[in-house]
Amino acid sequence: MAGVDHPPPPVRILIVGAGAVGLFYSSRLHQPQNNVLVSLVCRSNYKAIKSHGVKLLTHTFGEYSYRPENTFHSVREAARFIKSAPSASKVWDYVVVTTKALPPSSNSADSEAKLIESVVGPGTSIVLIQNGIGIEKPYSDAFPGNVLLSAVTVVSAEQIEHGVVRQNRWTRISIGPWTQGRGNEADGISKTHEFCGILKAGGIKDAEEYNERELQFVRWHKIAINAAFNPSSVLSNGAPNSDMAADLLLREHTIGVMDEILRLATIVLQSLIPAKFATPEQIIQSTLRNTRQNFDSKSKSQPGNAKKPKGNQGESSRPSMWYDWAQGRPMELEVILGNVVREAKRVGAEVPRVQSMYALLCMAQKRRDEQMRKAKAKL
Repeated sequence: MAGVDHPPPPVRILIVGAGAVGLFYSSRLHQPQNNVLVSLVCRSNYKAIKSHGVKLLTHTFGEYSYRPENTFHSVREAARFIKSAPSASKVWDYVVVTTKALPPSSNSADSEAKLIESVVGPGTSIVLIQNGIGIEKPYSDAFPGNVLLSAVTVVSAEQIEHGVVRQNRWTRISIGPWTQGRGNEADGISKTHEFCGILKAGGIKDAEEYNERELQFVRWHKIAINAAFNPSSVLSNGAPNSDMAADLLLREHTIGVMDEILRLATIVLQSLIPAKFATPEQIIQSTLRNTRQNFDSKSKSQPGNAKKPKGNQGESSRPSMWYDWAQGRPMELEVILGNVVREAKRVGAEVPRVQSMYALLCMAQKRRDEQMRKAKAKL
């Protein structure tokens, strides 16, 4: 009918990877009051979320629950949904990947970029909230015509049971475009601004916008921290961050790892690390300080013989790589260690601490997996 104003279609966001990080951010992005709707692709927690939604126990926002617009058990199901929707809705505005960044199997069809192919339309922007360096290239190669945003997050969150996430302290996310020198950074900057705006409207005040080069400094700085603590926890039989920061030998080791990677970053990025980024020594002190704050907070909130919460306990907990190792899951060795080693070889630099951890853990994971296969075959 002429003269009738039709409401704009909602911004639809598909989260691929319903772990702690994916569920936490999905809960802040889902804003029906602002015409922003989130759907989830789940795995083991599909039944729980489909039945009960997502429950959040947060340091920042208190306790709350939400139900996503749709809950899918696979990307394929999400693709079928969008194909059956009205023509105006036949695209996901954003596909946000929050899975662990693992290398593809020998079958190239299993790669993460291939995984989302069926849900990426001409107007879809892809957002990668993942650890590691070098994670963007497979996606930019697979989707050269789509805007690709790279995001680095610091979030102390854990899924304590299916569909229930606890956030232990403050959260920061840094986002910027990735064009791999192909140009069109203006489109990426525009989408970065829009996506950060949605996050800020959802209460994530520390959603930071960067250009392409600046974001890579953030990513290298984060990988220096990840590479120092995650593998070292596995090699030290599950030492938590606080113990590694407090132990003299492990403190020297973790600082050495961070120094190696930050020196390499200056060579790769051809620039000094901006002064606003914390030094390895400052990171150690921050780890110890946050551990004390978390302990004091938990002591006040759990007096007497209160039952200790299950799972991860923030900065005083073991890094996620330890739990992957202990539970027989693949570790993010390639994006956290392997890509660093390969970049060092490419530019003629040396990273002996990183290379040693990479070699040891690759063999340890291979032997663990072989032992698991043999044990399973005997059943």
